[in-house]
Amino acid sequence: MAKFQFYLIYYFLSILALFPLRILYFFSDFWFLMIYYVFGYRKNVVTENLKFAFPEKDSKEIKTITRKFYIHLCDYLFESIKILHISKAEINQRFTFKNFEIFDELYIENKSAVLVSAHQGNWEWMIDAESKIKHKFLAIYKPLANKSFDKVLRNIRTKYAIGGELVAMDDIYKLLVSQKHQKQKTVTWFLVDQSPPKSYPFWIDFLNRETPFYAGPAKIARKFDQALVFMEINKLKRGYYEAEFSMLVSNPKDFTEEEIIEKYVRRIEAGIKRQPEYWLWSHRRWKHKKEML
Repeated sequence: MAKFQFYLIYYFLSILALFPLRILYFFSDFWFLMIYYVFGYRKNVVTENLKFAFPEKDSKEIKTITRKFYIHLCDYLFESIKILHISKAEINQRFTFKNFEIFDELYIENKSAVLVSAHQGNWEWMIDAESKIKHKFLAIYKPLANKSFDKVLRNIRTKYAIGGELVAMDDIYKLLVSQKHQKQKTVTWFLVDQSPPKSYPFWIDFLNRETPFYAGPAKIARKFDQALVFMEINKLKRGYYEAEFSMLVSNPKDFTEEEIIEKYVRRIEAGIKRQPEYWLWSHRRWKHKKEML
């Protein structure tokens, strides 16, 4: 049954992905009308999150950001589907990179890196990043409970995978130990603004609320002496993004885990405040309280 469900979903999305983006954006506009005005998908969650994050904004401003967020969310969904049938030339035109030479410098220095970013813009369009670096690219993800959807997402996210890997969060430490023994230089990419597992959360004020963060990226950077690089994805216009890289910590053992986490949390927060409509506000980021964990 799961196999049948996978093929049903996958082939439906594959057919949909055959349409050019200009047509998919018509579908996106229609879907926005449905989830925003008809279904009201998680509007209470989005509104509450925005009110906490921006207490200085009035209800009209909050409503404007909310509407823009749902427009972007629908675009993100159809853009992600398009990955199934998009050429390298088109993805490289629509998703560009700035300061990629950071990784060349690290490779020359024989150093691996931890790459951290947030659910900002369209992170799914990072699919061709690994072809541009000499390191082995490891993308961390959280497996979905629904095995069919999980398999579909894995197929989408590994379309251009050559030597890189999509790695479940629970498996990354063991894999990095193995890669180190093989003297393999790696770039390990974390989306760090997800709700962390119950073990090892680090609490910090984020968007005006005490928020738990997974300490894994900081632990790995210090344990394996890997540089920590920050990636900010900016949306330039509809269907066009730029990922900008910057060095956050070149010598992680000179800092505590808390200091490292503070650095990337503040960068994420600044990016959200600059382009608030492009962050994943529908995510139940604050579902856990400190006493619950």
